[in-house]
Amino acid sequence: MAKTTLITGASSGLGAEFARQLAARGADLVLVARDTEALERFAGALRISAGVAVEVLTADLVDPDGLDRVASRLADPARPVEVLVNNAGFGLDLDFAANTYADEERHLDLHVRATMRLTHAALGAMLERGSGRIINVASVAAFMPRGTYGAVKAWVVSFSRWANAVYSPRGVTVTAVCPGFTHTNFHERLGLPPGHEGVPPFMWLDADTVVREGLRDAARGKALSIPSLRYKLLIAAVRLLPAPLAARLAKTGR
Repeated sequence: MAKTTLITGASSGLGAEFARQLAARGADLVLVARDTEALERFAGALRISAGVAVEVLTADLVDPDGLDRVASRLADPARPVEVLVNNAGFGLDLDFAANTYADEERHLDLHVRATMRLTHAALGAMLERGSGRIINVASVAAFMPRGTYGAVKAWVVSFSRWANAVYSPRGVTVTAVCPGFTHTNFHERLGLPPGHEGVPPFMWLDADTVVREGLRDAARGKALSIPSLRYKLLIAAVRLLPAPLAARLAKTGR
């Protein structure tokens, strides 16, 4: 993967970990997020530590103009992007009725519309070259009834599996990476207190592990990556449970 990679949501969390690991492998980077100052600071550190070229692209992917700028960068034939990591995202309270519709719409736009638009933009250039890799960060929530977050991530998984089946014979693989509870700032941005939030400590993963296993599975051309054996087993078990019981279990951690 030592080629140019574009990563959304790259200033923190899993996006930043993808950037660190890919830079360590020699990949030049295009980092996308809303916070220019945070991006520039992170990019400077990566240039020094890994010796790679790092481009900063500030954009809000829910804003049409911001999404257009990132899509245009992906489609630029003069500056090819060989790997796309669709990582940007946020969570909402599980109580759909209590959330504002504006928040729910933004949530849907970021996870579904932005992922679809950027994948489409990247695919055109990648298929023309006959090579490329797209990594869509989903979640184990895709496999359980967990509010609209589970719903949008289920879309990401279904879309990725279909796209990988269709386009991998033409040289472009698409992988949905589905982490479980992971130590990042994702839950803090939801307003949840630091700690395990009612989730047993053994269920928490490190960002390093999630990204390393996700990159390994993407390199193997897999459509689906579920980091860690414990979550593979959990998902298999949840699929066998009655829907009401699965819904109660899915509330853990919120």
